[in-house]
Amino acid sequence: MIIMKKTFVFFLLFCCFGCTAENKILSTSIKNINIIEKASTIEIDIIDLESFDSIQILVNKNHSLPEDYEPKDLIEPNVSTTKKLFVREVLHDDLMEMFKEAENDGAYLSISSGYRSYQYQKTLFNNYVARDGIEAASRYSARPGQSEHQTGLALDIAAKSGKCTLSSCFKETDEGKWLNENAWKYGFILRYPEGKEEITGYMFEPWHFRYVGKKEAKKIFESGLTVEEYYDVK
Repeated sequence: MIIMKKTFVFFLLFCCFGCTAENKILSTSIKNINIIEKASTIEIDIIDLESFDSIQILVNKNHSLPEDYEPKDLIEPNVSTTKKLFVREVLHDDLMEMFKEAENDGAYLSISSGYRSYQYQKTLFNNYVARDGIEAASRYSARPGQSEHQTGLALDIAAKSGKCTLSSCFKETDEGKWLNENAWKYGFILRYPEGKEEITGYMFEPWHFRYVGKKEAKKIFESGLTVEEYYDVK
């Protein structure tokens, strides 16, 4: 699905012609040509929710990725991580800026999970099902192909201290509070907000942030809506 937000650039051309008659023979000459270019440049927002390389690609329980999909620009991030992991290069500069500014404000961040392959997600999900049952597992874990982590654009972020990692109490930590208030400035949105499980399909995850770019993150954050609500998709 490609969503066009605005239209842009239109031109008004106005030409004035003067005519004169000479020796009873009609001849036409152009006396004056006024070309008025009235261009109003309004930026176009084309939101691509389907293309694999799009940073706005929609992935949820109704929109899956193929088993063999892997982003082409995966790199190891140059920020604190709890283990070796990868993210898409397209988000890396904004990620480093976010971590630096968070530290300046006394919030010390670390990434606990980035890109996950289809097969890795399959193993995770099956293990959770074996432990908690399919209904419970489906509330906090994605089936293979339905995980945003496979895009390389989703991050599970923790406090460097390890306090409340992958737990709802993360929202009460300095790091959780800072991210909730500031992550959008760097292109990241809280993907599974509290009280939105019926819409997103997943329980509240104050640690799960998704990169959509600075402009879209600002709009989504200010709207107070989930991705599904903002783009009116399921």
